[in-house]
Amino acid sequence: MDNRLEKIVKVLQEKAGATCEEFRGEVHVFIDPGQIVDALTFLRDEHEFSLLSAMTAVDYWPKQDPRFHVIYQLTSLTQNLSLQLRVPVSDGRLKIPTATQVFQAANWREREILDMFGIEFDGHPDPRRI
Repeated sequence: MDNRLEKIVKVLQEKAGATCEEFRGEVHVFIDPGQIVDALTFLRDEHEFSLLSAMTAVDYWPKQDPRFHVIYQLTSLTQNLSLQLRVPVSDGRLKIPTATQVFQAANWREREILDMFGIEFDGHPDPRRI
């Protein structure tokens, strides 16, 4: 793992109780739903991760807890770094906070995730179905 990413991940672990794994050179940081907005804001404001380059979800059915992961792929163009945040979501509670106040690009992606996976984004400015 890049030394710069290692320092950032360490802060996320301390501040938000995140866990981390590296897979094929990609850094995946697992974070609780209640911490996602703070983590995204921290990464954008403190470490120049200004691009939400992708946002999607994964369904691990038949696994039930957690069945889903909401995935945020962040890029720092100034530092040439990439980081993936993953939010595990249990089948019984398919709701996490919206990221639209941090990244406007999350708006349509969250609506798409609602349509495809049934995961709701609490506080979304326009949660109508597509």
